[in-house]
Amino acid sequence: MSRSKTRKIWIYIAFVSPAVLFFALFIMLPFFRAIIFSFQDWNGISRDIKWAGLSNYKRLLHDADHIKSFVFTIKYVVVSTILVNLVGFALAFVLNMALKTKNALRTVFFLPHVIGSLIIGFIWQFIITRGFPQIASITGISIFEKNWLSLPDYAFWALVLVNVWHYAGYLMIIYLAALQGIPSDLLEAAQIDGANRWHRLRAVIIPLIMPAITVCLFLAISHGFKVFDLNFVLTHGGPFGSTESLALHIYLDAFTKNEYTYASAKSVVFFLVLATVTVIQVFLLKRKEVEM
Repeated sequence: MSRSKTRKIWIYIAFVSPAVLFFALFIMLPFFRAIIFSFQDWNGISRDIKWAGLSNYKRLLHDADHIKSFVFTIKYVVVSTILVNLVGFALAFVLNMALKTKNALRTVFFLPHVIGSLIIGFIWQFIITRGFPQIASITGISIFEKNWLSLPDYAFWALVLVNVWHYAGYLMIIYLAALQGIPSDLLEAAQIDGANRWHRLRAVIIPLIMPAITVCLFLAISHGFKVFDLNFVLTHGGPFGSTESLALHIYLDAFTKNEYTYASAKSVVFFLVLATVTVIQVFLLKRKEVEM
């Protein structure tokens, strides 16, 4: 092996090894430790760690609170994924047009994603509890008279609303990049052939941006399943546990009930569900992608 090639390998190792080390220490090691914990019985404090076998997983089948949080999470993921992708694509489609203020509008719509989820939660908590009554008094719209965070159905839509406001701008950038990559001659040819705007969108634009749709759906689904900080700040799983996501439910079991091993079993099942859903989603959408 030549000296220059050896030098390149050592440079590669020097740059890659820190990332691999941190990934192994902070991702892989806790992940495998959680799998081992899921087969044990430990409260996180005592030195006595007992082997529990599959008892934690069997207990999951009869845990009504876990099933309730799982159903809520699935509902939240489906609704928020659809809405955040529709809003993100709509914003990208409009801002891809020849507008004088498109650069400023892109910044405005992307800006919420820069703000942390905890801060977003506190801001919207203030808006919903203090701002909505003011809007109701000015406009007379009855829906703003209610405290959304104290009613189960409204609390769900409050989470969805804030998530769409926070995350749609990020997906807008991905869709915008995909739209700008479409050759203009294809759209012009479709227009000459008599295709109106709807037909061009359905038959030309959407098939060509299918890779972006795959990525955005993957990001939205994984983001929806892992919702925690926004849920923790905005509703804290309330009212009456009606908006308790799986991530928040596992956190409360581990750090408020000291059921670390049981929470580890829940997190392992959570990982398997999330991995299965994302693999199926990517597999199905990859088959619909076309090459330019």
